This record gives sequence, structure tokens and C-alpha cells, in this order.
Amino acid sequence: MPSNPERPAPVHGFRVAFIGGGNMARSLVGALVRGGARADAIAVAEPNAELRAALARDFGVAVHERGTDAAQDADVVVLAVKPQVMKAVCGELAPALGASKPLVVSIAAGIRTAQLDGWLGGGRAIVRAMPNTPALVGAGATGMIANEAVDTGQRERAEAILGAAGRTVWIDDEALMDTVTALSGSGPAYFFLLVEALEDAAVAQGLPRATARSLAVQTCVGAGRMLDEDGEPPTVLRERVTSPGGTTAAALQAFADGDLRGLVARAVDAAAERGRQLSAAYDD
Repeated sequence: MPSNPERPAPVHGFRVAFIGGGNMARSLVGALVRGGARADAIAVAEPNAELRAALARDFGVAVHERGTDAAQDADVVVLAVKPQVMKAVCGELAPALGASKPLVVSIAAGIRTAQLDGWLGGGRAIVRAMPNTPALVGAGATGMIANEAVDTGQRERAEAILGAAGRTVWIDDEALMDTVTALSGSGPAYFFLLVEALEDAAVAQGLPRATARSLAVQTCVGAGRMLDEDGEPPTVLRERVTSPGGTTAAALQAFADGDLRGLVARAVDAAAERGRQLSAAYDD
């Protein structure tokens, strides 16, 4: 069948529509365009006129006020709206998606695939994804779960979109998405808190704040690169820099005395439990 000349050119072979043009959608659009995707294969729906104008100006993508206009003829529809408005957005989109049945990718926290499928009319291919804010600088970590309607090609499309802004992993059990949210979704905030604490501790010892921040940030960046590039587990890397009776050993003992591992476990558990509560809140 000949192609329709009125349809936009494909992004790596497919057309994608973003419903919502906030920070996360913007980061994904930017990553796709920088990665060589055709801007004219990307459409974004965003009610805020200033955000629409910025997206069109910065990336050359088509922008719309209404989601139904952006989603027309899309092969993938990325739902990038707040969880509290997701049901209403899906209700508006359901008739427009019609028989085309595009892959639907949701990056909203706490909304399960079954909830999305019900709101979209049933029988939809849905990938639920949990990206994190480092996607804004191309260093994101995204956990994904696909429902049974998603085929291999659609998985590859989801990976192409989310992977443009960082690393992706597939999860087999949707219940574990709450753990993904607690680990990598909320994780950047834990990291920022640690850097704050290191900076404050060094300032209390007499270092100028600017110096303390620079050293703390670069130390964490370097340690992260070592974890990523060395290939050894964190236990091995920690042991390599911990001389018996040395300064690092003294600091680690203080962490142990304060039950750092138990505190982290309780924090991750609290975040995961809150995720489960939010999911339940959106049940009909």
C-alpha cells in the first residue's frame, strides 16, 4: 500500500505523540531529536501556550493544544501528564485512538497498566515506564513493564524512546514498579541529600562552602563513573579504598554505628509503600 504523503515522516520508522509537554517530555523529545530522529515525526500536545512555543522553537516538532490532534496517526502515544489528570486525559483520547491501536507509553507515577487499559477502552498495548530526573541531562534510569498486548516491535519502540535519555531495564512483575520508583525514581533526591550532608559536614570542619560543594560533587561523579565503568560490584570497590585502621574505615564504622543500611532500607520501603497507596487511590 502506498504511504500517505500527508502523514509525518517516521521517527526511526514510527511516529510518536507526546501528551503533555513538561520537563520529562521535553527531555525525551530533545534526546530523540539529538539522536537523529526526524522532528517532523514528533508531535506534542500541551495546553500551555508558552511551553508549546518553546518546544516548536527549540526542536522543530509539531505542537498542538489538544491531545486528540497530536495523537492522530501516531504509532506511539506517550502519556506525560500528572497522575491526577490521567483518567480524564485517557477518556478524551480513547475515541481518537480508535482502530489504530497505537502503543501507549505512560511515564506517570503510580498508574498501573490495567487502570490505563480500562480508561482507554480495553485491549490496548501499554508500557508503563518510570524514568527519573537525570533524563533531563541524558543520564536517566528507566524501569519499564509491558502488558501482554505489547509485541516485540513495540518493546523496541518503547526502548528507543526512553533509551534516548539514558538506561532502560525491563521488569517482569508490575508490583515491582513500586520498588523501581523507590530506587531510581526517587533515588536522585537521596543522592542530593547525601551531597548536601557531605557539604555541610565539610563546612562545619572549616572548608569554604564553594570548595566543599565542588569536592563533594566531583567525588560523587567520579565514584559513579567507577561503578559504571569498572564492572565490579560496589562492595569490591568500597573494600579497595578502605585500608584497615584508616580514615575511610573510621568513617564507615560511624555509618555502621548509625545503622545506615537499615535507614536506607526503611526509606526505600516507605517510598515503595507510598507508591502502592497512590496506585490504590486511582482505582475506580
